[in-house]
Amino acid sequence: MSTIKVHGSPFSTATMRVTATLYEKQLEFEFVYLNLKIGEHKKEPFILLNPFGQVPAFEHGDLKLFESRAITQYIEQEYAEKGTKLTITDSKKKALAGVWWEVESQHYDQVATKLVTELGIKPLFGKATDPKVVEENEGKLDSILDVYEKRLSESKYLGGECFTLVDLHHLPSLHYLMKSQCKNLYESRPHVSAWVADVTARPAWAKVVAMIPK
Repeated sequence: MSTIKVHGSPFSTATMRVTATLYEKQLEFEFVYLNLKIGEHKKEPFILLNPFGQVPAFEHGDLKLFESRAITQYIEQEYAEKGTKLTITDSKKKALAGVWWEVESQHYDQVATKLVTELGIKPLFGKATDPKVVEENEGKLDSILDVYEKRLSESKYLGGECFTLVDLHHLPSLHYLMKSQCKNLYESRPHVSAWVADVTARPAWAKVVAMIPK
């Protein structure tokens, strides 16, 4: 079997999506660490793998990919019979899960990424947090989580009754935001809170967290 390589940073939420998927699928891989503080992701040889200079990049034999959600989809499809099944096959249920896939990428992640940057990443780089950005996006997250609370009152997971990539894609931002002042926004909603506790307790996710230097 061709070697799988992930080029990225254990602090990067996009990188964490990919490694979480690999661990869920019980796949071995080589992790190529990039030091984002000194800009290794903006230089050769990495820039040849991702012309946008963003982590992660993924190699599987002669296949080279970037964009984390495209990578997680490939891993799930290529290794459908291994580890955790992370997609739904029934066409109608799959279509509904697809709606929440779009909600995560087009609504939730737009807001969560800004909050993670301000409350999680900037402190790691010794930069000051912008309180206006935090306040604005906390308000947006509050409204989004109202929608999530309703959805999770109807199904155990966002994509349906089983854990899928839809839920997995939220894990990296949850890692940072549940350690921040945003924690109350999740815990004040019983169904959202139960979902967070469930998905963050997965053994595969614990392996991702263990990759982060202390």
